[in-house]
Amino acid sequence: MTITITAFEHSPDGGKGLARDVRVRWALEETGQPYKVRLVANQAMKQPAHLALHPFGQIPTYEEGNLALFESGAIVLHIVERHAGLLPHHANAKARAIAWLFAALNTVEPPIVELSTVMLEERDKPWYAERLPLVQARVRDRLDLLATRLGDAEWLDGPFSAGDLMMVSVLLRARSSGMLDEYPNLAAYVARGEARQAYRRAFAAQLAVNARTASG
Repeated sequence: MTITITAFEHSPDGGKGLARDVRVRWALEETGQPYKVRLVANQAMKQPAHLALHPFGQIPTYEEGNLALFESGAIVLHIVERHAGLLPHHANAKARAIAWLFAALNTVEPPIVELSTVMLEERDKPWYAERLPLVQARVRDRLDLLATRLGDAEWLDGPFSAGDLMMVSVLLRARSSGMLDEYPNLAAYVARGEARQAYRRAFAAQLAVNARTASG
């Protein structure tokens, strides 16, 4: 059965790899699964056809046969549980990899997304000067602990896993703020993730879409 995912027709990040379809593309590339991409225009995301796939009108979505999924974390988890390559065989190690996947989404990503929102959308607000350092502090709280846990290890828990894929994807969103550079081991960790051939293919695929739509 053919796997079809959805992605932005015009990604807000301009193809920098921050849109959440890249996480799904990366997981599919790591596990060697062919897939198709259906591009969705912004106005179409709130229309009934897309809302039937994603009740909140976002991307990505995943379709395979009679299965339709939304939420990047759920999609990646489905992929890695069905196809070998991103989850350890040992039950305990597998459980830990899944825990790191959820930690990336539930613990590390929310303050990073909040920081991006403040920096991009609230610069002209009267509360910006006071709010920014508060949000930065919340991000540092997470990154301090994550950097300590990672230490000088290559990956979070043994070989590269779905937990690393998701954590790298999340940390990439902190790069534009400059805060990732405050943690050399985390910056190097992200660079190792970006250097993987599967990531490069996923990134290039999203970049090509945005380059094409920008020129067209």
